[in-house]
Amino acid sequence: MFWAIVVLLAHSLGALTAVRAIMDTRTAQGAIAWAIILLLCPYVSVPAYWIFGRTKFHGYISKRRDQLLKTNAVAQRLQAELIERDLLAEPGREHALLIEQLAKLPFTTGNDVELLIDGEATFRSIFEGIAAARLYLLVEFYILRDDALGRRFQQALLLRAQAGVRVAVLFDEIGSKHLPASYQQELRAGGVEVHPFNTRHGPSNRWQVNFRNHRKIMVVDGEAAWVGGLNVGDEYLGLGKKLHPWRDTHVKVAGPAVLGAQFAFYEDWHWATQQFLKLRWEAEPAKSGARRTVLALPSAPSDPLETCTLFFLHVVNRAQRRLWIGSPYFIPDEQFISALQLAALRGVDVRLLIPGVSDGPLVALSNWCCTASLMDVGIKVYRYPGFTHQKVVLVDDDYATVGTANFDNRSFRLNFEITMAVADNDFALQVEHMLEDDFARSHLVTNEEICGRGFWFRFGTRAARLLSPVQ
Repeated sequence: MFWAIVVLLAHSLGALTAVRAIMDTRTAQGAIAWAIILLLCPYVSVPAYWIFGRTKFHGYISKRRDQLLKTNAVAQRLQAELIERDLLAEPGREHALLIEQLAKLPFTTGNDVELLIDGEATFRSIFEGIAAARLYLLVEFYILRDDALGRRFQQALLLRAQAGVRVAVLFDEIGSKHLPASYQQELRAGGVEVHPFNTRHGPSNRWQVNFRNHRKIMVVDGEAAWVGGLNVGDEYLGLGKKLHPWRDTHVKVAGPAVLGAQFAFYEDWHWATQQFLKLRWEAEPAKSGARRTVLALPSAPSDPLETCTLFFLHVVNRAQRRLWIGSPYFIPDEQFISALQLAALRGVDVRLLIPGVSDGPLVALSNWCCTASLMDVGIKVYRYPGFTHQKVVLVDDDYATVGTANFDNRSFRLNFEITMAVADNDFALQVEHMLEDDFARSHLVTNEEICGRGFWFRFGTRAARLLSPVQ
């Protein structure tokens, strides 16, 4: 009798969860797959669905809507400030208007953007920025490590806190799972406010570990922001033994676009702490006098639309002459594969830069599977001689993005990400030179190379692709 009740209860939960999966799963294929396995084998599939199956982070939406007037007041004040100081960029083209609709933030002019190549340049700039902070310092990283770089970073934050600067730190509790409590305690003892992002906050998220805050943001006094691929750890300085050489890219932005990155942190901080930070929202042009056009695009599983998916799909579709993509995890779904194929067929120079050394066999096999289907239409695939962690896109001669989002399902739909979009010929030229140097160091993959690996390798790549939604 006892086991009969257990079986009945399990299958009832499976049926109820199948209804939820049918209502919430993004694609028909995914909904069918979840429904079948939930009905046939609920003992394993029900907990798996509640951990990995959801695609929307509902709690964050509810909390943000609870505070809609307050957050909108900030956005409205920012918009008025930009208009008053003549810092709104004239979009001029439909693609800019579309991106502004997705970001809920405008393209601004009066910005300066510095391209930071690899760890030494990036952390030299970051430490200079920390030392320059006078009012507040906002720090958000997916990974914080208690290693040599992490200790330097910790001490730099403590120095600013001792000088009276408000220092607020967020980290992802899964990405930073090895960060010891003592590291955080030392920060708090020195006056630094530090919190995990805590995606499991709230009753509906208690068992959910699939949504991650993958953003890497640092903001100083509302005047400068650092965004890109680098976390805080020795490997990002190229000191790791396994993934070597390490290749990465970051940007430093000064000017009104900084407030977009600050707004992303502002909302994340409220989710993690239930507090609103008092920050500067005065839009100031870059002191260098540069007039680059920049937009900060935060994206999240809490968005009503799939912001990151729509943004990068639009970027691919608008390319007319050139589309160069650097991503460590290149596992896009079929709509991106088709868009990239169409771009190549209309004569666009499409190139992909992916790692030659991977941080996991499953990701490596999935990368091979995705790239093989693109090479048939003339898309060039380069494998870097080491691990390239940069998330960079170059479009034609006037548009480039640097941010935290990879070309995979996790970044497009499950992670909190941020991308800096720069519409500027000179900056695009800098990115062009950087990527050309990367291509020159890399190996151009051929179809013969893939076919020569044999049936079981090709089967392995296809099998690995089946798990791409959770990689």
